[in-house]
Amino acid sequence: MVKKGMQIGLLIFGMTFGAGNLIFPPSLGFQAGPAFVPAIIGFIISGVGMPVVSLIMGTFNPGGFRAEMNRKISPLFSLVILTLIYLAIGPLMAIPRTAATSFSVGILPIAGDGTWQLAVYTLLYFALAWWLSITPSKLLSRIGKVLTPIFAIMIVILFVVGLMVYTSPELAMPAGKYASAAFGSGFIEGYNTVDTIAAFAFCIIALQTMQQMGFASKREYYISVWAAGASVAVLMGGLYLGLGLLGNHFPIPPEVYQNPSINLGAYVLTQASYTLLGSVGVWFLAVMVALACFTTSVGLIAAVSEFFAAEFPRISYKGYVTIITVFSFAVANMGLNQIITVSLPLLLFVYPIAITVVMLIIVNKFVRLSRPGMRLCVAVAGICAVIDILHQFAGVALAGTIMEGLPLGTSGLGWMVPVCICLLLSLVLPQKITGQVDVVEETK
Repeated sequence: MVKKGMQIGLLIFGMTFGAGNLIFPPSLGFQAGPAFVPAIIGFIISGVGMPVVSLIMGTFNPGGFRAEMNRKISPLFSLVILTLIYLAIGPLMAIPRTAATSFSVGILPIAGDGTWQLAVYTLLYFALAWWLSITPSKLLSRIGKVLTPIFAIMIVILFVVGLMVYTSPELAMPAGKYASAAFGSGFIEGYNTVDTIAAFAFCIIALQTMQQMGFASKREYYISVWAAGASVAVLMGGLYLGLGLLGNHFPIPPEVYQNPSINLGAYVLTQASYTLLGSVGVWFLAVMVALACFTTSVGLIAAVSEFFAAEFPRISYKGYVTIITVFSFAVANMGLNQIITVSLPLLLFVYPIAITVVMLIIVNKFVRLSRPGMRLCVAVAGICAVIDILHQFAGVALAGTIMEGLPLGTSGLGWMVPVCICLLLSLVLPQKITGQVDVVEETK
C-alpha cells in the first residue's frame, strides 16, 4: 500500500517540480536575507502544504475536483474555473515557462543567447514532450521511475555542496516586499510555483495511475493516497528549503540584484553550478534543469489534454496534445521574464478561488455547510482577487484603498478574512449539505 503510494508520489512530484520550483526559492532566499525563516515558511505553506492537501482532497473523490465543485457550488462554475485553471497551468503559462526556464538557466550558457537558439531548443523540447504525452499510461515508468530520481539527486548535490562551501548567510537587509512582510511575501511567492492549481490537474493523472495499479480495498486506496501526499511533501519541502538556503548564503554583487532584467533565482543556480562544480558545472546545470522542467511539461500536457478531451470531446486526446504542444512552443519563445509578467494576473485571480475551494472541501468533510454559503465564499474570493489585480496591475487607487483596508491586505492575503467570514456564515445559512461520500470501487 505504502509502496504504491510512494510510487505515485514520485510521479506527481516529478511532474510538479519544474520551472518555478527551481528559480523562486533561491531568489526568495537572497531577497529575504535575515528574514529568511518567516519567508520560507510562508513559501512552503502555499508552495507545499496547499498543493499536497489539494492533491489528497481531489484524489479521495474518484470524480476529482470536478465532482466536488459540481455538488458544492454548480456545474457551470466548476467548468469555468477548471477551464481557467487548466489554461493557466497549461499553454498560457506553466508549460511554456518550463521550456523558457530550462533554456535560460541551463542551455543558454552552452548554446548562446539568441532567437534561433531558443527556437531550435524549444522545437526539440516540445517534440519529445509531445511523443511522451501521447501515451499517458506510460508516464509512471518513464517519469516516476527514471527521470524524476535523476534530477532530484542532482538538485540535492548542488545545494549540499553549496552549503558546505558558503557556510555563512548573506545578511543584507531584506529587499523590497520582504522588508515589510516577509511571511506574506513568501506566501505570495508560492503562488508563482502554480502547484496548488496544478494539483487540480494532476489529480487526473493520480487517479488514472491508481486505476492501473488496482487496489484490494478502500483502506488500501486511502493509505496509498496519504502515502503519495506525504512523499510529495517531503521531497518538495526538502528541495525548497535547500534551494532557499543556497540563495540565502550565495553572494550576489549589487550590480546584479539591482538589475531588474536579471532573474535572481536563475543567476544563483547558474553561478553556483559553475563555481562549485568547475568545468562540468555548465553541463550539470543543463541536464538538471532540463530534466526538472521537462517532466513537468509532459505531465501538464497530458493532464490538460485529458481534461479538455473529457469536457470538450469534439477533439480527441491526441488532438489536444498536438494543439497544446504547438501553442506552448509559440508562447515559450516570448522569453522567461515576459511569461511570468503576463501570467501573474491570471494566477492572482484563480489562486484564491482554488484555495477557497480546497478549504470548503476539507471543512465540509467534517461539518454540513450551506450550498449558497459556499457559493458566496468563492464569489467573495473572486471579487477580492479582481480588486487586488486592479490595484497591482491597473493602478486603480480605490482598489488599493480597499485592499489596504482589509486584514492581511498589505501582505497580499486580503481575500482570506472575508472568505473565512463567509465560511462561518455557511455554518448557519440554509440548504446545508454534507461532504460528498468517498466512493472507491474495490478492485481485485
